[in-house]
Amino acid sequence: MTSSRNRRRPALIVLVIVSFVGCLALAWWQWDRFESASGTGQNLGYALQWPLFAAFVLYAYRRFVQLEAEAADTDAAPKVEGPREIPADLLPQRPTARTELDPAMVEYNRYLAELAARENIRSDT
Repeated sequence: MTSSRNRRRPALIVLVIVSFVGCLALAWWQWDRFESASGTGQNLGYALQWPLFAAFVLYAYRRFVQLEAEAADTDAAPKVEGPREIPADLLPQRPTARTELDPAMVEYNRYLAELAARENIRSDT
């Protein structure tokens, strides 16, 4: 049986190789377009940009392998069973509802209720 650390995903490796070669092919194509009679600075920019994408593909694969190895190491460590307690000061305190009533607000709400009652009486007739 092969350990997960030594096992590499063949489909992922093929994807990395195809992506790397594709990025370099696009860089070559943009460079040829830049050197042609109708080439512009935009083609030069793309010709310089595609190799950076190719390098990023290799970096991302390397980082993925490293993180996979770290995950395998932590899987080998003993796991803590059961839920953990959340520290009391981790989350912000919930806001509390105001219990005192603002006299101006009470008066305004009474006024609005009175206007609504008058409007209902007016619309009924």
